[in-house]
Amino acid sequence: MGTGKRGLLAAAVTVVCAVTVLAAPGTAFAAPTPTPSASATPGSGSGVPTPPRSKDLEQVREKLDKLYHDAAVATDAYNAAEEQTKKQSAQIVTLAKKIVEGQQKLERLKDQAGAAARAQYRTGGLPPTAQFLLSDDPQRFADGAGTVLNGERATKKLLTEMTRTQKELRQYADDASARWEKLEANRKEKAAAKKKIKQQIAAAEKLESKLEKKERERLAELEQQAAYKAQTAWLDTGILKEINGKASAQGKRAVQFATAQLGKPYVWGAEGPKSFDCSGLTSQAWAKAGHAIPRTSQEQWKQLKHVDIKDMRPGDLIIYFDDASHVAMYVGDGAIIHAPRPGRWVTVAGAGSMPILGVVRPDA
Repeated sequence: MGTGKRGLLAAAVTVVCAVTVLAAPGTAFAAPTPTPSASATPGSGSGVPTPPRSKDLEQVREKLDKLYHDAAVATDAYNAAEEQTKKQSAQIVTLAKKIVEGQQKLERLKDQAGAAARAQYRTGGLPPTAQFLLSDDPQRFADGAGTVLNGERATKKLLTEMTRTQKELRQYADDASARWEKLEANRKEKAAAKKKIKQQIAAAEKLESKLEKKERERLAELEQQAAYKAQTAWLDTGILKEINGKASAQGKRAVQFATAQLGKPYVWGAEGPKSFDCSGLTSQAWAKAGHAIPRTSQEQWKQLKHVDIKDMRPGDLIIYFDDASHVAMYVGDGAIIHAPRPGRWVTVAGAGSMPILGVVRPDA
């Protein structure tokens, strides 16, 4: 693929802002070749400081990648625990309502049983045969025998209903107890994941803070070059010639939502409206498109339909890395919109700029 084609979308935002991004891909997205900075020019007695060695900075870049990757994995764990906590809290509330309703029902049944017992006491508590033998008016007793039989049936039904209600209450209580235990476990998982996220991000920020300005600029160039190299290799496979899918109606709405978030900061655990993490962006985009999907990138990979890369279309989600720790939305022309990592913003990038695990389709 020619250099002109790869450099055409230097202003990458326009790719997704135009309607053409939702049609069949034409020009491939590729990052522009980085422009060498002053730090890349060695000094030769001119007073210009010697630039940092690329090898050392490359090691820094790799270490930062690992720290942020581990933070992303922990973020997925945090988000999963958060989702489970919400569900279990709602389930506990439902169970609590059922327990209250069951207790009220049991009280009513007990009142009815008490009334039946008092009525039986007033008749002496004698069995029907004895009442017949002792009655001064056998005919009158015979007329009331049907009523007695119906009363016995009603009493039996009442006792059965009380027993069932008591059993349900015990089950509700057991379920609520189990939910509380899971809720507490999820809270601990959230706390552990949150701690790890903060540790990894703090370590990355500490590492970056040790760099001088020119080193940070050179590091940014190395990051850009690594993404460019990966994207170029992906495009050179010719895969883009096979990708001709057009967005569905829901896919278009999802892409439009994602596009509107460009420039908003990445914040782990965030689902908008002012900030997002990677799966917060994709899950909210599809929710706004009218199709709810799992919250985390790992669950999106597990639960949504897998499609071949050659069959993907705008709106589909590309899952990255072997552990499915990152997700982005494909928007056409070899480009994605994603929330990269802490310290970055929702942006457009090359679909092949990271190791692709696979593609999933929310509205399959």
